[in-house]
Amino acid sequence: MNRTPRPGWLDDPRNVTRIVYGLYAVCAALLVAELVIGRKAEFGIEAWFGFYAVLGFIAYCGIVYAAKALRRLVRRPETYYQDQDVRDE
Repeated sequence: MNRTPRPGWLDDPRNVTRIVYGLYAVCAALLVAELVIGRKAEFGIEAWFGFYAVLGFIAYCGIVYAAKALRRLVRRPETYYQDQDVRDE
């Protein structure tokens, strides 16, 4: 009984597009909610509109670039996990 697996719900590009648009909508709603919800700012820069959105984006970019640098540092050759006998051939 050799069955091919059914495709998952994320294999449909329409569902992925829906998720992306949903995330855009959530981000926009949170940015609009910042106008309505008052908050206390410890520092003056925190009171700027969209400060936390910009800070989050900068932190995200920093993590991505740090991961790229770390990848270069810890990369191993493709044959790293092969047996020594296979490497000698």
